[in-house]
Amino acid sequence: MRRRIIKIKLMIQCLIDKYYSGKYSPLIKRGRMSQKNDAGEACISMTQVSIRLGDTTIQRNMNFQLAHGEFVAILGPNGAGESTLLKVLLGFLRPSEGEVRVLGETPKTGNKLIGYMPQFQTLDSINTLRARDIVGFGLDGHRWGFGLPSRKREKKLDEALEEVDALSFPKASLDEVSGGERQRLLLAQALISDPRLLLLDEPMASLDISHSQEIISLVARVCRARKITVLLVTHDVNPLLPHIDQVLYLANGQSALGRPDEVITSEVLSRLYGSRVEVVNALGRRFVAGVEI
Repeated sequence: MRRRIIKIKLMIQCLIDKYYSGKYSPLIKRGRMSQKNDAGEACISMTQVSIRLGDTTIQRNMNFQLAHGEFVAILGPNGAGESTLLKVLLGFLRPSEGEVRVLGETPKTGNKLIGYMPQFQTLDSINTLRARDIVGFGLDGHRWGFGLPSRKREKKLDEALEEVDALSFPKASLDEVSGGERQRLLLAQALISDPRLLLLDEPMASLDISHSQEIISLVARVCRARKITVLLVTHDVNPLLPHIDQVLYLANGQSALGRPDEVITSEVLSRLYGSRVEVVNALGRRFVAGVEI
């Protein structure tokens, strides 16, 4: 009985999450002018886009295109608009100016082709649920009730768990798995609907270095294998450098897109911040001095 009550609570939470992530509907789910799909559309296109929240301008005059299949890190200081940009792509927020196109369309909530892993997950109240149940809500979270067992559904769950290397603990409850294993399950939940665009909001937050590296390698592998576009918000680009195609750096209401060696430079960051910033390359890492990221 207690397990059923917890599942009902989780279903309500999933309905809320799906609304905010743009998935409140049935789920089956390189450069600036990059490769396009067969219809001639880039995966994401921003033209003269400005974003405001109340009286505050978050970003001004954003102009870029992202190709299908790219792995892009979104970087910047707190409050620069990284999470806000994801909400615009999900259709939850509208730009104050300009045009946004996602997968050839104006962003709208209910896009079945976008997988979303939010920054914060309220999991404490559902720790008794099995790992398999959590992933299953990626299939069932859009409707009231529980997914009925079927060979097709169980096969889909097995494939999702295998893809994120989580088949070894599908029956474990959430309070029995580590933080890194939880992130694997939430990633599987975002992927199980077969999206073409994956938005990840700080998936390495609160993880140690080892688990962060595991999640990054996993996301990179999925991006290449599925040929989907991935946007990943982070405050430390160094672990991502061997894997990403481009960096989208947001700061001081401005943005810059390009390869890491093009964007994370003293010249570009000084222009974005409006003051002198020093970038030091050492031991295969990039260190930024003069600002907090």
